[in-house]
Amino acid sequence: MATAVHPQLRNLPLLATVETCSGGTYIVTGANTGLGLEAAKHLVALGAAKVIMGVRNITAGETARAEIEAATGKANVAEVWMLDLSSYESVKVFAQRAIAKLDRIDALIENAAVAAGQRTLAEGHLVTVTVNVISTFLLAVLLLPKMSQSAQQSGILPHLVVVTSGVSFGFEEDWNKIKDDPLVKLDDEEMAVMKAYPLSKLLEIMTIRHLAPLLPVSRTGVVMNLVCPGLCKTELSRNAPPAFREELAIRHEKVGRTAEDGSRTLLYGAVAGKESHGCFLDSCKIAE
Repeated sequence: MATAVHPQLRNLPLLATVETCSGGTYIVTGANTGLGLEAAKHLVALGAAKVIMGVRNITAGETARAEIEAATGKANVAEVWMLDLSSYESVKVFAQRAIAKLDRIDALIENAAVAAGQRTLAEGHLVTVTVNVISTFLLAVLLLPKMSQSAQQSGILPHLVVVTSGVSFGFEEDWNKIKDDPLVKLDDEEMAVMKAYPLSKLLEIMTIRHLAPLLPVSRTGVVMNLVCPGLCKTELSRNAPPAFREELAIRHEKVGRTAEDGSRTLLYGAVAGKESHGCFLDSCKIAE
């Protein structure tokens, strides 16, 4: 990993407001820590009626919920639901619960991700692929009809927000090695540890690029977009090799955003207009 660092904007605008969020129902995956926690906290503070925190560890989720309630002074808004993206069955159970229990879905913010430090499998694929790509879009596909229904019945503009990373654009050479069968070739030993995460993020971008024109807002009533939160001081790299973590710490010190600052990009994705459909968003604006 090179030591060069590139500047990025900090102190981003909070474009989600009481007017845009009040009374809404939001789902945030990976909401017990980092960007997801801060996004959920903002949504509660901005008057959301319900914020579903999709988490793999219920105990950690309840701790996060208590933190949100203490920070906002608002109880009985955030709810902790079990969601393990390494298990397709868990994704299906979560989606069934959301469809049955929620009156509407204003936004599904798919923030949960894995950057594994070793070759680990889940559901027959590298865990990074299963969590970041397959289960992420399985959840999206399962909840899209509910979101379309919400648009029609509640007169709202629901958003499907996939949290991705611009770092993936620097891996064209590696992408060319796997592009004919990425789900299988990402399990190759050369890719599995240090390159699987950025390449999984590239797969997310390509998937939304493919789906957006097939599922226009005029047909579904749902905006789908991609959000790059930038380089943020979170625990995402906790399982990465020590040398990588040390290098990343230098970058964090020089240009890293706080998790709260980075969460504002997620919230922008959840309230951006129809013109953001299929787009890559960076620093709280459409980046293309």
